[in-house]
Amino acid sequence: MDPVWNHPLVGRVSRVGRRLRQTDRSRPWLLDTALVLVMVALLCVPDLVPHHHERHDQLAKAFTHLSVAATLALQAGQVLPLLWRRRRPSVAFALTATVFLVQCALGAWLRVAVAVLVALYSLALHGRLRHLPTACAVTVSGLALLAVRMRSDVSVLDGLFLLSTTIVAAVALGLAVRIRRAQVAGLRDRAARLEIERDQRSRLAVATERTRVAREMHDIVGHNLSVIITLADGGAYAADTSPERGKQALLLIGDTGRQALGELRRTLGVLREQTQAPRLSPQPGLADIDALCARIRSAGPQVTYRTAGTLDTLDRGIQLAVYRIAQEALTNALRHAGHDTRIRLSVTTADPLVHIEVHDTGPQDGTVRIRAPHDEGHGLAGMRERAALYGGTVVAGPTTDGGWTVRATLDLTPPAGLPGPAGSADAPGRPGPSGSRGEPDRTGLPGEVAAGGAA
Repeated sequence: MDPVWNHPLVGRVSRVGRRLRQTDRSRPWLLDTALVLVMVALLCVPDLVPHHHERHDQLAKAFTHLSVAATLALQAGQVLPLLWRRRRPSVAFALTATVFLVQCALGAWLRVAVAVLVALYSLALHGRLRHLPTACAVTVSGLALLAVRMRSDVSVLDGLFLLSTTIVAAVALGLAVRIRRAQVAGLRDRAARLEIERDQRSRLAVATERTRVAREMHDIVGHNLSVIITLADGGAYAADTSPERGKQALLLIGDTGRQALGELRRTLGVLREQTQAPRLSPQPGLADIDALCARIRSAGPQVTYRTAGTLDTLDRGIQLAVYRIAQEALTNALRHAGHDTRIRLSVTTADPLVHIEVHDTGPQDGTVRIRAPHDEGHGLAGMRERAALYGGTVVAGPTTDGGWTVRATLDLTPPAGLPGPAGSADAPGRPGPSGSRGEPDRTGLPGEVAAGGAA
C-alpha cells in the first residue's frame, strides 16, 4: 500500500470525513445551515464592511456601487435558497441564478456570487440532469456580463474563459460525486443481494440434506422393520409347533436389528459435530444386493436375483440408487404380498441405461389391500426421486397374474447442460380399479401407470 495512505494525518482526515458523512445522513439540515453561515461570514460580511485597497478601488470603478439595503437583498437572495439545495435543487438554483442575473444586470460586484456555483454543483449532484444544460447556459450568460465589466483589466474572452472554467469545475465535481455515490449504492445493493442469496443457498442445502437423510432413514427403517415384523409373526406362529423355527426367527430378528442399528448409526453419524470424523462404512452398492435378497428370503419369500451386463463399472452413486430402489421394491413386496410370495429381481445394463425390475406373484390367498388414492406414502416417491437424479423413470402397477411389478430405468448419459432430470418424476398416477398395495394407484402392467414419466 502507498505509504501516503498510512500517514496519521490522512487517517485523521478520513475519520473526520466519515463522521461528517454520518452526520450528513442523520441531520442533512445541519450541514446546509453550516454552509450558509460560513458563506455569510466569508462572503457577505466583507462586502458590508468598508475598506480601502488598491485592487478593491479598481473593482469599485469598474462595477456599480450599491447601497447597504440593496447589497443585503442580493446577498440574502443568493445565500438563503442554498438551505433547500438538496431537497429542491432546481428551485434553489432558479432563485439563486435569478438574483445573480439581477446583480450582473446592475453591474455590481459581490463575493456572494459564488453561491450560484454552489447551487449549480448541487443541481448536478441532486437534481434532474435534464435541467443541467439550461442551468449552465444561464450561469454563462451572467458571467458574460461580468466579463464585459472587467474588460478594462482583461479581455472579454480571457475573462469569460476564466469564469467558465469555474462552471466546468462545479458541474464536473457534482457529476463525479453523483457517479461515485451511485457506484457505492450499487455495490451495497449487490452485497445485500449476495448475502440474501448466501442465506438462501444455506437454507436450500439444509433442506436438501434433511430430505436426503429422511430418504435414507425411510429406506433403512422401513426395510428392516418389515423384515423384523414378518419374522416375528412367523416365529410366533411356529413357536408351538416347531420351536426350532421360532428360535431361528428370533436369531434372524436379532441379526436384522443389529444391522439396522449399524446403518442408523452410520447415517446419523454425519449429522453430529465431532472433532474427529466418524468411522463410517461405505454406502451399499450392487455387491450388497445378494445380502439384501438373503434377508428377504429369511422372512419367507422365494427371491430370485439375476444380473446382465457390465455392472462393475458403474459408479457408487448409480449403485446406491439401484440398491435403494431394489430394497424399496423388495420391502413393498414383503409387506403387501406376504411371506409366501415369489419375487424376481433383475438388474441389467444396456448402455447407456440401467434397468431394474422387481416382480412378485402377490398374496397366495388372492387378497388385495386397498388404500386411498391420495395416501401415497414415501416408498414410491423415494424411488421417483432417486431415478429422477439420473434422468430415469419408475413404472409400477399390477399384473394379470395378481402380482405386482416395479420397473425403473436410470440414464447414464451425462447431462449436456445444467443437471436435472430428463423427465419429471412427480407426475401423479391415475387411480385404477384394483386400488393400491402401498404405492399410489396401481393400474396396468399391462395398462400400467408411470410413476415419474412414460415407461
